[in-house]
Amino acid sequence: MSGNDNALPAAVLEAIARAPRLLVVDDQPINIQALYQTFASDHQVFMATSGEQALAVCREQQPDLVLLDVVMPGMDGYEVCTRLKADASTRDIPVIFVTAHNDEATETRALDVGAVDFISKPINPKVVRARVRTHITLKHQSDLLRRMAFIDGLTGVFNRRYFDERLQTEWLRAQRNGSELSVALIDVDFFKRYNDRYGHQAGDDCLRQVTTVLEATLQRPADVVARYGGEEFVCILPETGLAGALALAQRLERAVRALGIAHAEGAVEGRVSVSVGVACKSAAAQGDPAGLLAQADARLYAAKEAGRARVCGSEVPGSSEARSAV
Repeated sequence: MSGNDNALPAAVLEAIARAPRLLVVDDQPINIQALYQTFASDHQVFMATSGEQALAVCREQQPDLVLLDVVMPGMDGYEVCTRLKADASTRDIPVIFVTAHNDEATETRALDVGAVDFISKPINPKVVRARVRTHITLKHQSDLLRRMAFIDGLTGVFNRRYFDERLQTEWLRAQRNGSELSVALIDVDFFKRYNDRYGHQAGDDCLRQVTTVLEATLQRPADVVARYGGEEFVCILPETGLAGALALAQRLERAVRALGIAHAEGAVEGRVSVSVGVACKSAAAQGDPAGLLAQADARLYAAKEAGRARVCGSEVPGSSEARSAV
């Protein structure tokens, strides 16, 4: 990214640019088909025929809005909406109930459990499109404001507050799916010396350049880079094992050195470098996000002790350690 303090992370720009994601939930295929035909031309339309399936799709796909039937076998629409609003990862997804029941009591209950709107069947495609457009616009505006509060003013990447929340979300997802999760903690070597030698303005520019390289090296949309504090950055790497995380960390380390930023007070080749600590939660690992981060911090310390400009990593839990000097 550029040094523009008002720049948005790539993930934000991507979310703004892509077609809206819409989840249609109904146990009757004919109703799903009608809504699909209404929105398929300019929306990504996901479909679910049960409450359980709807919850799973919301957690994994994070739709921008849900069109939800009230009466379904098993879990009804009220329960689905209640569960969505109780889950931190899905509570901000707006829900519009679409139902043949148009009495006041049904509409009141729908709004009470968290729906933003209520549409009666049979649907009028123009009315449904207008209401969906309104609520998706409101959601995008809300998301943008919320994300702006999570952006680091100097570098333009996500800040520590966002990282803390995202790590918790990814940890819970990894636990639920039985998948791996890695974290890479990155520290600019001898940065205080750099500031003392070249000045704080040059130091700020150095951090921006490092940020640009980190973002460019992370190629998957699900990967996240955030400024952890000072000259430290952190990457969240969902569904990534130790070997993959170490390989990525090594690419990050090499890419920063390849910038060739002069650092006369640095101990490694006279240019700016980084040390990286990597920790991986195995598919079956227990514990918590704080433990994973503490392990990454310990591996970062080990990388510094070993001479800096290198990567050190380990799996959580377990005693096997993978270390790579570069």
